[in-house]
Amino acid sequence: MIPSSLYASYSRAIVDVALETASEPAVTKDLMVYRQIFLEVPEVVAALQNPAIPKSAKERVLSALMEMYPVAATTGNFMRVLLDHNRFAYFGEIVDCYLRILDERNGIVPALATVASPLTEAQAEGLRKDISGAIGHEVKLEVRPDPGLIGGVVLQLGSTVYDGSVRKHLENIRQRLISC
Repeated sequence: MIPSSLYASYSRAIVDVALETASEPAVTKDLMVYRQIFLEVPEVVAALQNPAIPKSAKERVLSALMEMYPVAATTGNFMRVLLDHNRFAYFGEIVDCYLRILDERNGIVPALATVASPLTEAQAEGLRKDISGAIGHEVKLEVRPDPGLIGGVVLQLGSTVYDGSVRKHLENIRQRLISC
């Protein structure tokens, strides 16, 4: 396994080039398509990583794949770099890091809302808008149900946790009653 700092450097590099060349939307789309391909057909990644397969054969496989699923020039160059440096095994991690860096550069803040029961699309969107309005930044919201919560929301923004759960409120009431 390679350290996260190493695949973060690949991610930063592709973000930099994609933004500099104004090809970010196409590169992002390409990376998402190929992440899905590699998830559905892991044998492709295994072949591209296999040290027993000659590099020329790997290049032909990658070229054939890019002919079947065309990519922007920036994405094609990036894929060749991954092949040259034997990093296709980390493609998913590199793409995840790419998306985080891209969001960060676009001022989008990741948020995790833990709720008692699943939210509808409308409820999740309303919560996302409320959080965005409160912090003054666009928010990418992930909602996770936790049946252990009685009600309310536990919100994580970066390393800060805001606990608005009923459980926390009950605990606060309990502490006040004990201290009286």
